[in-house]
Amino acid sequence: MMETGTWGHWLVRELGRLGVCVDLIDARQAHAVMKLQHNKTDANDADLLAEIARTGFCRPVAVKSEAAQMDRTVLKARQHLVRQRRDTENAIRGLLGAFGHRLPKGTGKFAARVQAVLQTCPALTGIVGPLLEARTAVIRCLDDLDGEVRERASQSPACWLLMTAPGVGPVTALAFAATIDDPARFAKSRSVGAYAGLTARRNQSGEMDWSGRISRHGDAMLRSLLFEAASSLLTVVRKAHPLKDWARRIRKRSSHKKACVALARKLAVILHKMLVSGEAFRWPLTQEDAAA
Repeated sequence: MMETGTWGHWLVRELGRLGVCVDLIDARQAHAVMKLQHNKTDANDADLLAEIARTGFCRPVAVKSEAAQMDRTVLKARQHLVRQRRDTENAIRGLLGAFGHRLPKGTGKFAARVQAVLQTCPALTGIVGPLLEARTAVIRCLDDLDGEVRERASQSPACWLLMTAPGVGPVTALAFAATIDDPARFAKSRSVGAYAGLTARRNQSGEMDWSGRISRHGDAMLRSLLFEAASSLLTVVRKAHPLKDWARRIRKRSSHKKACVALARKLAVILHKMLVSGEAFRWPLTQEDAAA
């Protein structure tokens, strides 16, 4: 038995090839048990892990396949470059703002706007110029990874199936398929919402019982992409669907953000059911479709 970590999934797969059966447990659960000991040493940690294995106190974590882990590696690298581009743009905006130059929102003509500002203030060229070149290099690498993501999604039957859902593109489809990996490990599709951290927290004790914000447990990248897909379905997709009407009713009585969170949870359940059943996303029949 070993804890989850950077080497966890790889070690379990390699040891399995050698005929050694190893269970992988959640490091957070193991840490909660290990807090009971007064002296933290490697020997004490090993004894507690052995006791956990004997009593079965912690449930084993599903080990991802090598293909799924490779897909997630590509997505993680892409996410890192997206953050680098955003941070570099914010740094440039802050540096120019200190001299009274405020750039409009959006990234479509960002480089041209920065160059226009530098022409009026040449003293900043030696400072902002390298940041602008770094941004250009990050965008070039990001385009390469975007192509890699599209290529992997196009070769995956599961991704093609998931992309029939509105608002779900290659990035979201590949992230969902790679994170879930084996749909059969969930007995119920509605459990996927809790797995992605999209269900409300609950605190119940005696007469006290309240529900709070979402738990945010699980994979943050998948949760963020599901939220973006839900927002796209709610605001960009023009075709009518009962799912959109349901989310719009939530938005009317609450807020856009809460409606997107609720819709993201619904999408997670629907996407998992699509993987289990092999059926594409169902659109309601229109009068033209019924006549045909």
